[in-house]
Amino acid sequence: QSQLAESGGGSVQPGGSLKLSCYVSGFALEDYTTPIGWFRQAPGKEREGVSCMSRYGDFSAYADSVYGRFTISRDHPQNKIYLEMNDLKPEDTAVYYCSAIDACDGRFNPNSYKFWGRGTQVTVSS
Repeated sequence: QSQLAESGGGSVQPGGSLKLSCYVSGFALEDYTTPIGWFRQAPGKEREGVSCMSRYGDFSAYADSVYGRFTISRDHPQNKIYLEMNDLKPEDTAVYYCSAIDACDGRFNPNSYKFWGRGTQVTVSS
């Protein structure tokens, strides 16, 4: 069965960096009908879309809160999606999930996520 697996989270100080990885198994990214993106969820808060990329990598989008600090990329042969996070801030603290989504249009509709992995914890604190 199709599966998404996130990794790469951890604890860093403000201004630090992390690179998250998402391994997709069960299907090739380009063969699936939806793109893949990242969302995060902090305790007591709703899902917040942070970034996404179209199936063929011709389009990517970022939430305003992370634009200029986060970069989404992919490794097509390995069927992986990455999220490089720089200049991390305490408000970035959350569990980050890699998910199949309906569309990568920059709107980050909270209802657009189809399935995701277990997530990886990112904690930013002094």
